[in-house]
Amino acid sequence: MTDTKRREAELDSSANVLEILEFTVAGRHFGINVAKVVELRSMEPVTPMPNANPYIEGVFKPRNTIMTLINLAAYMHLPIKEESARDIYIVTNFNKNQSAFHVHTVESIHRIPWNQVETPDINIYGGADGLATGIARVENRLITIIDFEKILMDISPTNGINVAEIDRLGVRPKNTKPILVAEDSQLLEKVIVEALHRAEYANVVVCANGQEAWEQLEAFKQKGGDIREHVACVITDIEMPQMDGHRLTQLIRADDVLKVLPVIVFSSLINQEMRQKGDVAGATAQLSKPEITELVHLIDKYIL
Repeated sequence: MTDTKRREAELDSSANVLEILEFTVAGRHFGINVAKVVELRSMEPVTPMPNANPYIEGVFKPRNTIMTLINLAAYMHLPIKEESARDIYIVTNFNKNQSAFHVHTVESIHRIPWNQVETPDINIYGGADGLATGIARVENRLITIIDFEKILMDISPTNGINVAEIDRLGVRPKNTKPILVAEDSQLLEKVIVEALHRAEYANVVVCANGQEAWEQLEAFKQKGGDIREHVACVITDIEMPQMDGHRLTQLIRADDVLKVLPVIVFSSLINQEMRQKGDVAGATAQLSKPEITELVHLIDKYIL
């Protein structure tokens, strides 16, 4: 089997499947995408920082790298129990940022099809202010998948998308070419749309996950004519309930009508492995959040 065929087979077996690390905080079950996890560490001495955000316990230095430790119980306003030998630090890497999160136990890793991950009801889970991006049933319990990007943006806004950067592009002509955005985070959806509007892209259609985006693309096909009159560009996150961005990209590339569309993967998970998966799926370009100005440049390149 050639390297290309092997990568395609690996993508076929992994596309639309989520690996989550299950952990608990104050007895409640939560999950994080394994792709965001660097390692698990037992508790170790932490140095408090003066005038730091109240949810930050302090900093520590594993392997000569200074890292911030965030107390998830404090952030989520859950009971903060006395530390025990089971407490764990989850070290993460996404959005080009390494941080650690203090949790109470780590349970196990689960491999779940994305179509078994439900989109949370925005009326129950707080919409843009909520933390849940997905709800997964594992055995006899529900696991809430947490929006860690939102946590970092709340604690340190400089780690998030800076919409004001768009203003540095200067005066731009209004553009009404339709752009389809697939993004599951209510907060990031709002921020991305605001940034595109500031860049004078006035016609933005938003879908909460890859499945909704695919159904919308199918509806555009039914209208007939040149598909690019209905959607000129697709921007997709990777991790989303129901259908992930790699599977969405695969479906677009396999469709005789839709395959002409540029697909930009815009995700916090653009590392070497994910970039290879995106290439095999057929992504036109891949970009790591929070590089919003670069995203606008790519849209300009592919649809102007």
